[in-house]
Amino acid sequence: MEKNILETLMGAVVLIVAGAFLVFAYEGSQMRMEEGYIVTAKFGNASGISLGSDVRIGGIKIGVVSNLGLDPKSYEAVVSMQVRKDTKLPADSSAAITSNGLLGEKYVSLTPGGDDKMLADGGRIQFTQSSVNLEEMIGKFMFSGGGVDSKNAGGQKPPAATAPATPAAAPAAP
Repeated sequence: MEKNILETLMGAVVLIVAGAFLVFAYEGSQMRMEEGYIVTAKFGNASGISLGSDVRIGGIKIGVVSNLGLDPKSYEAVVSMQVRKDTKLPADSSAAITSNGLLGEKYVSLTPGGDDKMLADGGRIQFTQSSVNLEEMIGKFMFSGGGVDSKNAGGQKPPAATAPATPAAAPAAP
């Protein structure tokens, strides 16, 4: 009987420690949604962005991606972002999907504009730059030849090489 009680107590201790670890990890992850307002932006390519991805201005996290969707008319990716309420964005701000280094995670980078009018809750960022696909760029460079033989693109023969002018040969002396 004492063995069952000891096993039960040890199991309870393990569960409490695991629960404390989960709470600690959640608090440190900064994945919590803060109070703020929602702005949207449309991108031709939003690859690499997922729910919870950072939204940054000048490298400082000011929000998270809260929803992803597809516009049924234009087939563009619609990205909804929850921005902290203390960060006001001018109406002519722009958004770009960039990565943290060459192979790092992708995030939405906002660049504030100069307009006096601010985006309200539900506002839309008009100026966007889509995600750059590194693999696609490397493939295009590799299979296009990287610009090799661009002078002979029309299938024409290359111009004949001109020989440098040489002085007339003098007759040989006897």
